[in-house]
Parts: sequence; C-alpha cells; structure tokens
Amino acid sequence: MANNLSWKAAIVIFTLSWVSSSLADDAKEPLVFTVASNETEGYLRYIRSANHYGISVKTLGLGKPWLGGDMKSVGGGYKINLLREALKPYRKESERLVLFTDSYDVVFLMPWEKIVQKFLTFNASVVFGAEGFCWPDESLKSLYPPLEGRGMRFLNSGLFMGYADKLYLMLKTPSKDTDDDQLYYTNVYLDKQLRNELNIKLDHMASLFQNLNGVEEQVILSLEPSEAEATLKNTEYTSKPAIVHGNGPSKLALNSYANYLAGAFLDGVCKTVEENRIQLDDEKELPLVTMALFIEKPTPFLEEWFDKITKLNYPGDRLDVLVHSGVAYHEPVVKAFLSQQEGRYRSLKSISHSDDHKEAVARAFATKHCRQRGCDYLFVVDSEGHLDNPNVLRALIEANRNVISPVLTRPEKVWSNFWGALSNQGFYARSNDYMDIVGRKLLGLWNVPFISIVYLIKRSILPEVSYSLKETDPDMAMCWHFRSKGIFMHVINMEQYGHLIDTEYFDMDRTHPDFYQLFNNRHDWEQRYLSPEYQQQLETTFVPKQPCPDVYWFAVGTDRFCDDLKEIVEAFGKWSDGTHNDNRLQGGYEAVPTRDIHMNQVGLEQVWLKFLQLYIRPLQEKVFTGYFHDPPRSLMNFVVRYRPDEQPSLRPHHDSSTYTINIALNSAGIDYEGGGCHFLRYNCSVKDTRKGWLLMHPGRLTHFHEGLLTTKGTRYIMISFVDP
Repeated sequence: MANNLSWKAAIVIFTLSWVSSSLADDAKEPLVFTVASNETEGYLRYIRSANHYGISVKTLGLGKPWLGGDMKSVGGGYKINLLREALKPYRKESERLVLFTDSYDVVFLMPWEKIVQKFLTFNASVVFGAEGFCWPDESLKSLYPPLEGRGMRFLNSGLFMGYADKLYLMLKTPSKDTDDDQLYYTNVYLDKQLRNELNIKLDHMASLFQNLNGVEEQVILSLEPSEAEATLKNTEYTSKPAIVHGNGPSKLALNSYANYLAGAFLDGVCKTVEENRIQLDDEKELPLVTMALFIEKPTPFLEEWFDKITKLNYPGDRLDVLVHSGVAYHEPVVKAFLSQQEGRYRSLKSISHSDDHKEAVARAFATKHCRQRGCDYLFVVDSEGHLDNPNVLRALIEANRNVISPVLTRPEKVWSNFWGALSNQGFYARSNDYMDIVGRKLLGLWNVPFISIVYLIKRSILPEVSYSLKETDPDMAMCWHFRSKGIFMHVINMEQYGHLIDTEYFDMDRTHPDFYQLFNNRHDWEQRYLSPEYQQQLETTFVPKQPCPDVYWFAVGTDRFCDDLKEIVEAFGKWSDGTHNDNRLQGGYEAVPTRDIHMNQVGLEQVWLKFLQLYIRPLQEKVFTGYFHDPPRSLMNFVVRYRPDEQPSLRPHHDSSTYTINIALNSAGIDYEGGGCHFLRYNCSVKDTRKGWLLMHPGRLTHFHEGLLTTKGTRYIMISFVDP
C-alpha cells in the first residue's frame, strides 16, 4: 500500500512539475502585436516576412473600422488602446517579451531568436526605435536627453519591444483614439522618472530597429557571400537591423528594398513571382477583360501595333475592346481596325478624336466602361507599347497582382515603361537595380513607384483609379493616387513581352513618315521595310545570284519599302528635266542626266546613308572581299523614273562610284514593260528585275552599262553611287 501511495505521489509530483514547466515555457512565448484594419498589400507583405522567419503575429483591429483619425498629420491613439486591451492578460508577466510593430510599412529581417539577442544587448526593459526628426511636436526637441555619441536622437513609435508588465505600465495613462500615438510615447519617454522606472531606451544606432525616414541613403541592401538572402545594413553605424520601418515619406524606399528582403530573392532567384499565382484554364471561362487602347500622340508603326493586338492569345468573347484615338492623322488606321475586327470581340467601342475627349477623361471613361461591362480586369495598352508576345495578357493575369505591368523597353536602349525610383520632386530617378531589370540580368517581379503604357488592373482597384491631378499628366496622376493609397504597382520581366516605340520625332507632315524612322525605331523599321530574306544572305554558306560577271543580286526591301519610297518621291513631284543642267549638283552640270529626285530633296539623305551603312555595306563586304569602308560615302542617292514618253532609257556610261546599287521599286511585266541594265563589256543584260531586289556592281572601268528601253508603263529604280 505504501509503495502504491508512493507511486501515486510520484505521478502527482511529475504532473505538477510538467504543468509548472509548461506554464513557465508559455510565459516565455513571445507576443508580437500589430494593428491593421484591412489586409492591404503592405500588410500582406508584412505577414509574409513574419512567416518567412517563423514569427507568429497577432493582428489587432483587423476587419474593424479604423478609429485613429486620418493619419495625414497626427493620430493613431486607437493603436494604443488596442494594445493596452491586448496586454491585460499579461500585465503582471515580467519575463514575457512583447514586440509591437506597425504593419503596412514594416518588414521583418531576422528570426525571433536574433531579435531577442539584439534586444538583450540594450539591458533595457523597453526599447523604441529612433529617428532623426522630432515629430509631431518639434518644440519637445530640447527636452530629449543628450546623445552619448552618435546616432538618431528622437523616439519613433512604429517599432518597440519590452517586457509585458513594463509595457502595460507604460500604457496606463488613458488616450483618445484620435490622439497621436507617437506624441503619447514621446511624453512617456521625456518623463525622466518614468523613463528610469520603466528602463526605457532608444535604439539610436539602428541595431534592432531601422526607421528609414531621412536616412534612406545610408541604408543599403547587404548580401554576404555565405548568405542566400539579402538583409539591410546601415552604413553609418555598420549595424544590421532586425526589423525595418518605412516611416513617413520613406515608404517608397522600403518598397524598393522589400523586393529583395525576407527571402523575396534567394540565391539570386526571385521567389515572390511564384507566390499567389493563379493558373488560367482554357477548359473554364477565362476572366472578362476590358482592353482599352489609347492613341494619344502621333505614333509610328501603328498598323503593326494593331496587328499585335489582334494576335493576343485570349478569346475574343472574353474581351471588351475600347479604342480612343486622340490623333486625327491616325483615323484611317483606326477605322480599318474597327472594320476588320467587327464581331470578333464581346464588344467593340471607339471614341474618336472628333468627340473631343481629353486624355484623362477618356481614360476615366475606360474604367467606367470596364465596370459597366462587368469586367474582372482593365487592360490598358497605349500606342507606344507593342505587345510582341501574344501571351502577355495571360502572363499578367496569372501573376495575380492588383496592378501589374510588363517591362517594355526601346530596343537596344534603357528607356522603359516604369521608374525604379522617384526624385524628391516626384519625377524619374534611376534605382540601383534599374539597369539589371531592363537588361534582364535579374528576372522577377518588382514593386515600383511608376508604371505606364501597358498595365493590368484588377476590378477591385478600379474605384481607386484617378487620372486627374493638377498640372500632371494622366499616367503620373494615376500612379500618385496609387502610391498615396498604398496600392502597389508591380512590373514583371520573366519573359520578353514586347517593346516601346519612340514617338518623339514622328513628323505627320511627311508622306509616309514611318519611312523616316530608321534612326529612332530601327527594330520596327526593319520589320516593315527590310526583306525577310535579307538576314540569310549574310550567312557564310549563302551564295548570291550573279546574273552577270561581278554583278550580284540581293533581296533588300519589302514591297512596302518600294511602294512607300516611290510614293514619297511622287508626292514631292519635282522631277529633274533630264537635261545636263542640274543646279542640285556642285558645278550645275550632269554628264549622264536622268529624270530623278534626290534623297536630300525629300529629307531622306541621312536615313539613306544609314541604310547603306547598316544593310548594304555587309552585302558588299561579302561579295567584294577585301574592300572595307565604314561608313560608306555616297553623294548621289536618287530615284530614277523611266517612261516611254519622258525618258525611256539611258545611254552607256560609267558610274562615278566604287560600286553602285540599283534597287527595283516596282515589278517588270506588271507595272512596266522593257527596261533593265545591259553591261556592254560582258554583253550581259539583267532584265525582269525583281521588286525590292538590288543589283550591286563595280562602278568605274569594268562595268560600262546602259539603261534598256522601257516600252510601256513607268519604271522606278533607286540608285546610289557608293564611295565616289
């Protein structure tokens, strides 16, 4: 019996010991509090960072009305009252650590164990973060105790940590919900007796807490060789804080840092791009999208822009298309698109320039139209943004962000449709990672302060969209409103989605102004005007056609190239008279006259010289080996017109050139009959020349030649005497 009692006593003692131990362990469990009324993107980012480090956060006030004022100047006493109530059950616990943080603009940088280690180095009961500004009452500045050494002097209430009993005592003074929380804690700290009694200290050198406002330039991303993920380093104090707070206007800096923090990038790989993704399933109905197309400025290569819109890999019955054209010049192209696509989309609506809708009004109408059509997304595409990747809309939807834009750049340039940072005046500033993003050295998803030209917005965000702001263009106004409301704008560059057009030097007064765009929009110029066969002719295995000795035949221009150039000179119309007198030439005399128009007469001289350098010189070096001249020179670049009733042929002659190119601008047997080139020394003729193809032959000495008789119609050729 005694043994049995001893056994039972042992059980009781063990049980009491276990309970006591459990209670002791529970007392050591940390409490992490924050306040948030809504699950904003900033809040979700905060929770994501906490989860990354295994930190459990209790959110106070979530889903309830915010009672702490508008927070545009002062306010936030509501946070004090929520925390005081939450701490009541723990008000006598002297060993339990409590951390309080703001949420919308805070990111964790370390796990709890390291946070505790840093806290313990202060030998304090309560530690607040510090900042360089005495806010909200600057008159209290002189009451702060002097700094012992370097550091930030003033209290910030967005981050603090301490023992539960001390924190509860700190909160004993009643506070109105609309009182200012930072002023409340400042008054506690400035009360010397209370400061000493509660053992409150400030983290002057950002060892534990980093408040960013005013010190953004001294805080950098840090990635040690032994570490997989980045953290922050304060270069002024060589400290690595455990939690960062984007207080005041430093929220944009925090957004930029947070693209890489808390495991957002691991071993150089973006992880957030794979988070919260959705997968579109063609077996189910895809989301309804209103695609708003805006032509707000004269834009080259608009036909190709529309063509790429039609090739988007998205079902037409799930797209409502709205087109706003603010440029009268582009009306024919717009009308052609509307006519060709009628019946293809769920709906198709246009706003003409004659409706006199200002850009901001038209863009606001698009958001309204989207909601009226029951859309899930608004997809905005401006005429500068060419969507080369037909899957771009799907990619943006699957990324599942409130506002997202594909990274688009001007080919071979760093001009893009986003800004990585803002200047103090709210304009463009280059972020440290901008070049890596536009150059695709880093691939992923980034939170940025400005997007434009092409972007996707979820319907839930549309009520927050505004394109109006005094003396600000619509894009900047929209982004300002997003930033002011804490709505994140993301860019993604996981694929090549498209490119941007340069609209700056597009002269609508010219005939076919796109033809003049070789310098500004070379990529698009080549797509429209350079023969699809051109590139293969540069391959080492390619053998060019040689219809006569040392006369080579190359494909160089598309039909559109030929037609546009022909129409440019015909619209100009000032053909030479075919006599020897020619005041366009130095000396005023032409030895072998033709009916022609020079490139410098139609403003194409520099474009043509660039054409010779980029596309003719490589062909020349392939066939006339050993001759190099970069850039080529040419004083005579002109279009010749042959007609039976005007000038049907050209007498035998040598060209004043090292080599000559002769491009056929229309088709033998269709546009004209007869014609061609006869090389007398070899008794060899090239007839039935192909439209867009050039003949290349030596100029002086060997290739004495004549223009054969054009018997019917009109023959056009483009001539250059290269390296005279």
